[in-house]
Amino acid sequence: MLDQRTAQTLPTKDADRIGVRKTYKLYIAGAFPRTESGRAYEVFGAKGELLANASRGTRKDIREAVRAARKAFAGWAAKTAYNRSQILYRIAELMEGRRDQFVAEVMAAEGVSRARAKRAVDAAIDRWVWYAGWADKYPQMIGTVNPVAGPYFNFSVPEPTGVVGMIAPEESSLLGLVSRLAPIIVSGNAAVVISSETRPLPAVTLSEVLATSDVPGGVVNLITGLRRELVGHLAGHMDVNALDAFGSSAGEAATLEELAVENVKRFVRPPAGGLLRYDWLSERAQSPYLIGEFIEIKTVWHPIGA
Repeated sequence: MLDQRTAQTLPTKDADRIGVRKTYKLYIAGAFPRTESGRAYEVFGAKGELLANASRGTRKDIREAVRAARKAFAGWAAKTAYNRSQILYRIAELMEGRRDQFVAEVMAAEGVSRARAKRAVDAAIDRWVWYAGWADKYPQMIGTVNPVAGPYFNFSVPEPTGVVGMIAPEESSLLGLVSRLAPIIVSGNAAVVISSETRPLPAVTLSEVLATSDVPGGVVNLITGLRRELVGHLAGHMDVNALDAFGSSAGEAATLEELAVENVKRFVRPPAGGLLRYDWLSERAQSPYLIGEFIEIKTVWHPIGA
């Protein structure tokens, strides 16, 4: 038993305890390395409270993430659609198990009520399930058999683009991220994601889910940090095949598009009305046609009877 003097020195309430602030790392190639700069920045909640420290990624971290994505792309694209569907569903299963943590993090990051945070988290989980269901169906919707004047079959077959850079939405820390990431990877692309700068913690927790799921290392890579130091390097990287700038501002997107044109990247612009009024719970935020933004169409000719 503790004597009276010892008992008096122990904290008696949660208020007496100093919380352990976590310093979150990057997520590259299925591992959690420290940024090469060794720098971090403070992450504050919507009410101004200090939540944690996040790694301040650099150009070199972007290069390492792109290299990891390129290495993982071939194996991920070669998996059957059914297998990718199973893996996306597994992400939803693991998120369901950490639902309360996601709700708390969304509440703290976005300053919304518990009910609203629950709706966002539930929608994010359901969105993984929804896209898992489309994994083996979107080719029939986007691909086609073309009529031709001659003794040939002519098929249009969708294939993944390759390495896709993604600028995550700043305001919607989890649902916006999932809504853009799921259609990128379901077809076999690999992704390099720059997270929300001011609200990165739900994204980092998602990367912890991905690390313990069946998603191969390198298929999704997450970089945290100051967007002004990162987005240009991702847009201008010559081994990135497409850039999802949906989460950027209109002014930012114009500059990114100029950088992306150097190697003729496929480029997805932010919505015309801006993201402040964009409803991530609406039907337009999830669509099989969003998968089509990150695929290429291969046309194959084959002689009849050969």
